[in-house]
Amino acid sequence: MSDTSGTRPEDQHPGESADAPATASSAGAASTPPVPPTPPSTGAWPAPPTTPAAVAAERPAPPHGYPAGASYAPPPGYTQPTTPLPSGPVATEREPEPRRGSGAGRVAGLIVAAALVGGAAGLGGAYAGVSLFAPESVSPAAGPSTVTVNDDGSVNQTTAIAAKVVPSVVTISASGGSGSGTGSGVVLTSDGYVVTNTHVVTLDGATGSAAIRVTTSDGRVYDADVVGTDPTYDLAVIKLQDAEGLTPVDFGDSSALNVGDETIAVGAPLGLSNTVTTGIVSALNRSIEIASAAAPDTGEGEGEDGESGEQGESPFFFDFGQGEMGAQTSESIKIAVIQTDAAINPGNSGGALVDADGALIGINVAIASAGGASGQAGSIGVGFAIPSTIVQRITDEIIETGSASHGLLGASVQSAAFVEDTDITGAYIAEVVEGGAAAAGGLQVGDIVTGFNGVPITDSVDLTAQVRAAAAGSEATVTYVRDGRTETVDVTLGELTP
Repeated sequence: MSDTSGTRPEDQHPGESADAPATASSAGAASTPPVPPTPPSTGAWPAPPTTPAAVAAERPAPPHGYPAGASYAPPPGYTQPTTPLPSGPVATEREPEPRRGSGAGRVAGLIVAAALVGGAAGLGGAYAGVSLFAPESVSPAAGPSTVTVNDDGSVNQTTAIAAKVVPSVVTISASGGSGSGTGSGVVLTSDGYVVTNTHVVTLDGATGSAAIRVTTSDGRVYDADVVGTDPTYDLAVIKLQDAEGLTPVDFGDSSALNVGDETIAVGAPLGLSNTVTTGIVSALNRSIEIASAAAPDTGEGEGEDGESGEQGESPFFFDFGQGEMGAQTSESIKIAVIQTDAAINPGNSGGALVDADGALIGINVAIASAGGASGQAGSIGVGFAIPSTIVQRITDEIIETGSASHGLLGASVQSAAFVEDTDITGAYIAEVVEGGAAAAGGLQVGDIVTGFNGVPITDSVDLTAQVRAAAAGSEATVTYVRDGRTETVDVTLGELTP
């Protein structure tokens, strides 16, 4: 081995003492270790020496360990090149170069860094394993790119969230009769259970036997069957045929959200798969009424607002994708939603709304239009998603039994603001059904409900939406005002029957 830290002692040949005088050969070996001949960079080898003295002068030193004084001759045809050899010690062994990290490793590190910079909660430990660069062999050659990153040096928090969530979102195409349309869905299980909207798989009630095709984010295509629909909350579960290895979404807690929290919507607006938009939670505890041809006709008066006709046409409608609109109807449903300004456009229905940790907080369902209920409108920054706590309960019931239950209060209500001589907002009880939950809890005509399970109630739509969000037979706490006094009562909800 060479010594790179100082002057190297002379080589000692076998049979020599340390004090023995060095021969010309041993001295030459000490000053210049043997190296393989290297051709000059240009030109030919120089002419060999012709005189004995010149031959001796040009003769190379014997190899290390060759007996001192012994006759040594280089291999036949060897001549010393004129190119000068390097002076000083020469390494006889090359140090291995350090391995360079892969691009995926750098991105993973950047993702974690983005998590720490992005907020106190960050992206969480789950993001340490997120890889934005999967081997090309993992995806079909014709499959779309899940998440495109052109500069891995500027990966941000949204990129990381998209990398986690996009594989859990699918594009749904439904066709039946003369109608067709596209929407989105979210993977619930690795073997193919997917949640979407009822209006996506029924073309808003136009058909109960649509042909459904589902495309995953990595380009796989499956036929799918409807497991069950829930028109009351516009949710449905489908099952992909012969599916395996899908990426289920992580459920978040929508009840823990704050106004201003970051949101990301993922879906297929206008059939454009793997689309990601960002925004914030604009409002919580919002309730909307949407026209739906698939809405169940319960024959009950509960939730009807006697003054609704004077408020004009509802600005809310389902965000249909490419294709024909569903059937026109005067029926409607009332649902509790999260309001967000993340861009939601036609085709985003059934897609995911996630938080800053990439956890599902809602299923996109509807958008508002500045020009009234028109299926041709796009995002104006007012979109709605069904909260994940409601989605989880309903989808669990559908997978288990094929349908979902909904609570029934047993009262006909109106918005208090439209009732004469009322000075507060809430849901005014106009009629109490005998034997119903309201009657059993002691509620009376004229009471104004201002809260339900801790959620503020400002009108009849709020109360109906919250009652329907609860399961049949569940316990509920109702806050109401009677004769200027606020009271609270616990009731056991009945069951809504279509």
